[in-house]
Amino acid sequence: MLALVTGAAGFIGSHLVDRLLADGHEVVGVDDLSSGSNVRDDVELWRMDVADPALVERAAARRPEVVCHLAAQVSVRASVADPLHDARVNVVGTANVLEAARAAGGRKVLFTSSCAVYGVPDALPVPPDAELRPASPYAASKVSGEIYARMYRELHGIDHTTLTLANVYGPRQTPEGEAGVISIFTDALLSGRPTVVFGDGRQTRDYVYVLDVVDAFARAAGDRASGRRLNVGTGLQTTDRDLHALVAAAAGAPDEPGFAPPRLGDLPAMSVDPGPTREALGWTPAVGLREGLAETVSWARERRTADLG
Repeated sequence: MLALVTGAAGFIGSHLVDRLLADGHEVVGVDDLSSGSNVRDDVELWRMDVADPALVERAAARRPEVVCHLAAQVSVRASVADPLHDARVNVVGTANVLEAARAAGGRKVLFTSSCAVYGVPDALPVPPDAELRPASPYAASKVSGEIYARMYRELHGIDHTTLTLANVYGPRQTPEGEAGVISIFTDALLSGRPTVVFGDGRQTRDYVYVLDVVDAFARAAGDRASGRRLNVGTGLQTTDRDLHALVAAAAGAPDEPGFAPPRLGDLPAMSVDPGPTREALGWTPAVGLREGLAETVSWARERRTADLG
């Protein structure tokens, strides 16, 4: 199988490229390298914006069977500050990727969504058929992408599965930006810098390890879960304060965060129900939070040593 992976040099995308290659597939990557730098020498990389119309022509010539769409603007705050840029990357870009899949005669598109689409849920963990309540331009753009993918299935017969991700963490996630609190805590604790917990520390999130996430993508690339939205998470909640303690323990650092006022728009709690994903794909998260944090901190420590040396 030939797979096209957008965001191939990014945190999750680069791990997915590794997994697809390990499974014996051929991969073409698409990335503008604006935020990701995980580039393999043995993978064909198209350095371009996902909204570039030239993507359609190149995909038509290369004819990938499956398109895994991970490239995105992922910052909620950036989307609020510049909703037009968010829409260009996440809405226009997604439409362009779907058109590329159509032009290529592709069989299936895997669309990456976010638990942000659920907004403030009525109950936890959130089932994949819950009402969508986007509360930011970023979340709205992800809902739009789901609608476009569903429409292309009905209009052009291109199958799709939407994978709605909880908070993904693991090696290769960098501390820049807001998306990865674990990488932010890890970098600060390994560097001896202060850490900050916003609010009272009781806010919760569902943390899922990146290799478990790419396992879900690899399984969804087949014929299963046609036209469905599936949650990729653990169904478990971890408070910000407990998370800091776990990261500090893994890093061998003091568990002494500072506290700051809560940030506007932060959800009080989130976890997603992975039960239907288990039924549809035979998928279940295999890496527990403590084990995943140990791997993440080990990678960050090695990266820091290499940067300093």
